[in-house]
Amino acid sequence: MTKDQWGAVKQNLLANVGQHNYKSWIEPLVLDRTEDGVAVIGAPNSYAGTYVSRNFGDLILGEVSSVNQQIRRLEFIVSQAANVNAAEPARPAQVEVEPTPAPEAAKPAKPSALDAMLQPAPLDPRFTFDSFVVGKPNELAHAAARRVAEGGPVTFNPLFLYGGVGLGKTHLMHAIANELQKNRPELTVVYLSAEQFMYRFVQAIRERRTMDFKSLFRTVDVLMVDDVQFIAGKDSTQEEFFHTFNALVDQNKQIIISGDRAPGEMTDMEERIRSRMQCGLIVDLHPTDYELRLGILQSKVDAQRSQYPDLKMADGVLEFLAHRISTNVRVLEGALTRLFAFSSLVGREITLDLTQECLADILRASERKITVEEIQRKVAEHYNIRMSDLIGPKRVRTYARPRQVAMYLAKQLTSRSLPEIGRRFGGRDHTTVIHGVRRVEELKQQDGQIAEDIELLRRALEA
Repeated sequence: MTKDQWGAVKQNLLANVGQHNYKSWIEPLVLDRTEDGVAVIGAPNSYAGTYVSRNFGDLILGEVSSVNQQIRRLEFIVSQAANVNAAEPARPAQVEVEPTPAPEAAKPAKPSALDAMLQPAPLDPRFTFDSFVVGKPNELAHAAARRVAEGGPVTFNPLFLYGGVGLGKTHLMHAIANELQKNRPELTVVYLSAEQFMYRFVQAIRERRTMDFKSLFRTVDVLMVDDVQFIAGKDSTQEEFFHTFNALVDQNKQIIISGDRAPGEMTDMEERIRSRMQCGLIVDLHPTDYELRLGILQSKVDAQRSQYPDLKMADGVLEFLAHRISTNVRVLEGALTRLFAFSSLVGREITLDLTQECLADILRASERKITVEEIQRKVAEHYNIRMSDLIGPKRVRTYARPRQVAMYLAKQLTSRSLPEIGRRFGGRDHTTVIHGVRRVEELKQQDGQIAEDIELLRRALEA
């Protein structure tokens, strides 16, 4: 098939698909070659090739077959010539199409508007599964992320990761994307923050390209949206996210979402979106414990040895940091980086005195603040009961005694008032809290097991 014949095919397609679709999807296509009954067609990018194949493939094959009856199938590839064609209209040629390398002097084509619309956010190559330190608070999230990163059959959709700031959600999201791109390069993996998703949707509305936006985002194989709570209250973006979500699930494509809290707690999010997000696997990244924080620090020290080969650190420094900075892993890593830099610049060994001098502001800001919710979670885990039973209405001893222990610890370890503690325990009256606290104080004197339980829980919460 010659380029003249291919040009005639495209003109026939213009009459069938209309000016808008032709300009967006058909005009950039180039005929790369024909062989063994297959017409190989170049597209500007994999997204465009997938979209054209799904939406116009039969129509194109019919037109091509009318010119060359030996062609029975189409194959789409990414072609530099198609990128150039997308930017500048192709000139007709009279010669037989042969694959030829691009001239060395040719400049790389600028990404098309469609390419930019679906361009994923840059991934941090440092965020891999190998660099992720696994401990009890995050082992389930790590295992689920590993399973998704294998790229096999979709077993749970969506995977929803949630937890507080600096607990590893973004690290796991990047690790999944990095692993998929390494082992399954044929998959179209798009990682975006919710803010970027919203910005691109608004841009598509402004440029009157919403149909292109919808079509492109429905052709991906793996869609990853980080910090989904940022689209709460944005009605139009939520609407588009909902339809994109449904379309991908219907095609059995994997969706991975992260947020700062569970879907059911996102009150500003539409009910139908919360319901959809709850239909997959929801995994909580718990606050880090002492052992996990120490493991993270040790791995960071090992990684920094190449940059600071003469680094000397006294015993007990990492243990001190793991104990004192407990709320945010990013703050922990930043403190260690500052400590390394300070020690290197002044030429001193990292000791406990130097650590306290260098990190005084961070240590003050990281004073341990225990929450009622954290106490409830620890007590429920310790007594092996569900959170819903701990704060629920059941009065059997199996639930009532742990509930009273949790109320006692909330009174001792937090600054919350009695009425506020009562509200956190299923809306109970403050007199119920007073009764529970007094009862536990009595039992501590009479029952050694209760006293031991409370001491163990106190240590775990203050670690």
